[in-house]
Amino acid sequence: MKLIESRDNAMYKRVLKLVRDKREQVDTAQYIWLEGIHLCQMWLEHKGLPELAVFEHERVGDELVELLRYIPDRLCVHFSAQLMSTLRQVVGKGQGVGFVVRVEPSLAPVTIQANALLLDQVQDPGNVGTLLRTAAACGIQAVYLSKGCASVWSQKVLRSAQGAHFSLRLYEQLKVEEVIQACQVPLLVTSLAPDAQDLYASPLPKQALWVVGNEGQGVSVELQQAAALRLFIPQAAGVESLNVSIAAALCLYEQYRQHRAS
Repeated sequence: MKLIESRDNAMYKRVLKLVRDKREQVDTAQYIWLEGIHLCQMWLEHKGLPELAVFEHERVGDELVELLRYIPDRLCVHFSAQLMSTLRQVVGKGQGVGFVVRVEPSLAPVTIQANALLLDQVQDPGNVGTLLRTAAACGIQAVYLSKGCASVWSQKVLRSAQGAHFSLRLYEQLKVEEVIQACQVPLLVTSLAPDAQDLYASPLPKQALWVVGNEGQGVSVELQQAAALRLFIPQAAGVESLNVSIAAALCLYEQYRQHRAS
């Protein structure tokens, strides 16, 4: 297996660009960097082989041996510990492995007929990642992201979602009007409008498109007007609002609770 130790190596430079979120695009697909054992294992489980598997030369052993069993030598390369440290995204020693993977875009939906989540200009990568992770935990299989959302494949979103990407269908850069037109299930939003209903006192449909909005502005007027049901989350007096990912989790789990038996 090839060992790379020089910062001038073309392969190292390519990986470094991906780590810095300078994603490489070929035709409609893009290449991204996955760091750590968990994300790499999730990719193998859900998607198959990577385009390239990078291992820290001095640490090939223990858990990394298990990963190596599933990856042909032709797709593997070793970086020195010094090079690997420059690719690390988190504080600490790191886990000694990362994948370069190819991600194909999902085509805009023609119809939305099952439980799903729409992110309307959610800009914080940590929120986007947490929302993906919560959606996957609640059995949702598709998440739609409007224009203005944080990039779903950015390093911060990937770390926050902890592999949820690979069990979801993800649609980015959508126009809100396209999503409304494709939606064939009730559209549900959280709202402080006078006609909003108490989340915990309302029967929720089994299939719906849940909408969560921008951290500062909330759900857009267009989506508010298209909603079949506007819901508020009861909270203590003097509290203005909840974090978007927390609010979404409360809504999704209440729907999950109501329909769990079925």
